[in-house]
Amino acid sequence: MPNKEGSLLREKILVEWLTNASKDASEIYILGDLFDFWYEYKTVVPKGYVRLLGKLAELTDSGIKITAFKGNHDMWMFGYFEEELNIPVISDELIIERNGKKFYLHHGDGIGPGDKTYKFLRSVFRNPFCQWLFGRLHPNFGIGLANFFSNRSRKANKRDDKAYLGDDKEFTTLFCKETLKTEHFDYFIFGHRHLPLEIELQENSTYINLGDWVHYFTYAVFDGEKVELKREVSTLLA
Repeated sequence: MPNKEGSLLREKILVEWLTNASKDASEIYILGDLFDFWYEYKTVVPKGYVRLLGKLAELTDSGIKITAFKGNHDMWMFGYFEEELNIPVISDELIIERNGKKFYLHHGDGIGPGDKTYKFLRSVFRNPFCQWLFGRLHPNFGIGLANFFSNRSRKANKRDDKAYLGDDKEFTTLFCKETLKTEHFDYFIFGHRHLPLEIELQENSTYINLGDWVHYFTYAVFDGEKVELKREVSTLLA
């Protein structure tokens, strides 16, 4: 379970990684769940994340393009990233081509077959009227309530997050295979699963899941020819 000390350490490691990545990165994509919970009240931004937000602003000010995706923990983004940090926010999928390679990018929640309960909840959470109602709550209560349910969700999914469930049970894998029947992608890249995965779907098509920065500290790099999963090595992790 996240605590103040652990969250601060992870923030410092991520800021260190962004500093190093900025030396040769032309683009950076953050595929959701950057925050355990994020809700932008009209005049209130959640407390904390000062180092991270400052670093993101520094990088975009220097000309590095950063794109963020809404995750299931931080889907309540309403313009702060665009207005203050010059970072566009993607609600669902983004399809891009780089150096002749075609990429399908998505946080990964709500795709594929099954998981009907979550898909219903996702539609409720993303409903503008429901979001407006939540915004009527005082931040002390609203954010506290959201953190409570976030922790419950993490505990409920803890077991499934530890291992790959198999090609016939993983919703994202099934989604990729179904998509490939009608359209080719060299890489499908997701972040929702919290488990580092690199799975060859068929010749010249790979599914990559980025893992997390709680246990694995993993990320993906496209060098112009191929995508590789890598692990951050920081002196702060010693």
